[in-house]
Amino acid sequence: MIIAQLQETVAYIRQQCSTPVQVGIVLGSGLGNFIAELSVEKEISYNDIPHFPVSTVEGHSGKLIFGELGGKKIVAMAGRFHFYEGYTPQQVSYPMRVMKLLGVETVLISNAAGGTNPHFKVGDLMIIKDHISFFTINPLIGKNENDLGPRFPDMSEPYSKELIAKAKSIAEKLEIPVHTGVYTGVTGPTFETRAEYALIKLAGGDAVGMSTVQEVIAAVHCGIKVFAMSVITDIGIRDEENTITHAEVLQAAKDAEPKLTMIFTKLIESL
Repeated sequence: MIIAQLQETVAYIRQQCSTPVQVGIVLGSGLGNFIAELSVEKEISYNDIPHFPVSTVEGHSGKLIFGELGGKKIVAMAGRFHFYEGYTPQQVSYPMRVMKLLGVETVLISNAAGGTNPHFKVGDLMIIKDHISFFTINPLIGKNENDLGPRFPDMSEPYSKELIAKAKSIAEKLEIPVHTGVYTGVTGPTFETRAEYALIKLAGGDAVGMSTVQEVIAAVHCGIKVFAMSVITDIGIRDEENTITHAEVLQAAKDAEPKLTMIFTKLIESL
């Protein structure tokens, strides 16, 4: 069933834009202005794409954008889907499979995340070297689609070490400080309690967020190379008795966006 749906989705997209694409980009909360860097060829609203979910969260515009960046043909998701919106893990990860059938070999993913590493501060960038997925639901549960990937995909290197090394080198040349750490995926939509932040830190997580993990699992399952980066938009373990708001998260992401955009652009050029 999923294969038939994917074929319908891809057939519609190719009717709208037949240009082959090499690179996929997923833009997180408050990071949509990255699109300004693209030489845009075609924009398709999620509403018009058969079987495609629709973004419902502020900071996610809801368009599939085809264009060129760094000399590469790309497809960018301006707006992603989350489990907390009521979508199934399969729907959340559906665009990764669509990208695979469109010809994407590498995907770059961004997100806004809360810092649990005490050395992080708001506005920092973290290259994701690994993730913890135990706090969310695996999108591969159910019948395996052998045409997409194996029943038991290896997850020993979900984030490409080659791409991480390139990104670190690029950031150093651009004199942009970056951390490298472990991202912990949770369901949301609540921000974490202080005890939950402490547990995530104890489990080895450097940052926590409500996206990315399900997308990465689906991408790895179907053979796409992944690079991902978090903007640290709030600090989870903190002494002062302050609260976290979505507006603050969006603002912090917006402030850090130019640095992330430069790294993503140079990384795409290097592929």
